[in-house]
Amino acid sequence: MKSIKNWIEEDRPREKMMLQGSGNLTSTELLAILIQGGTKEKSAMDLARDLLDAAKGKLGDLARFSFKELTQTKGIGTARAAQLSAAFELCRRLESETPEEHPQISSSSQAAAIMIPHLRDLPHEECWVMFLNRANRLVGKERISTGGVSSTVIDIKLILRKAIERLAGGIILFHNHPSGTAKPGKRDIEQTESLQKAASLMDITLLDHIIVGRKDYFSFSDSYNPPPRGV
Repeated sequence: MKSIKNWIEEDRPREKMMLQGSGNLTSTELLAILIQGGTKEKSAMDLARDLLDAAKGKLGDLARFSFKELTQTKGIGTARAAQLSAAFELCRRLESETPEEHPQISSSSQAAAIMIPHLRDLPHEECWVMFLNRANRLVGKERISTGGVSSTVIDIKLILRKAIERLAGGIILFHNHPSGTAKPGKRDIEQTESLQKAASLMDITLLDHIIVGRKDYFSFSDSYNPPPRGV
């Protein structure tokens, strides 16, 4: 095996990026830069190819790999897995940033655009809540609970306590379905109704419940005609 150090300068990923810009690098080359170094048997480029092969060539699937799944590729130890996981998480956070600190939420698509990066690639379910003031401006968002592959706990008391602490007049509930489909199940519908009823007693409006799937999302507010009371 020929080490990357022995390649001509313009073919080395890091040097190529400095000469041509990161936009001209392949996904394999960008991964190789994150990996930083190879092993005795393989170069960083070889390890990057192995990672992409494990994800069947799809970066989106690779970004969903757990820490354990990343280290199953020979040559990817805990340090390299941590570097990759950190890079993928930064991408998700960058995608979720909004240009306005307290944007006014006027549609499910606007709310989903902010939260989908947090939820879409997770291998387990999580429950998040967006907190809005009376003018429907975002005043905060927070993860409420983390569950397993098929379910998570929607803690109504905790959600309402945090809403009261933020003086929120409205909330939007989010959770994801790692299975891929965003279609709500019976329990999703029941939990939505329970949260809506409890919130109304505290003069808080449940504006929507959005379920995030692998490729799309489901909005209770958009899909029910008429929607459940308060949604």
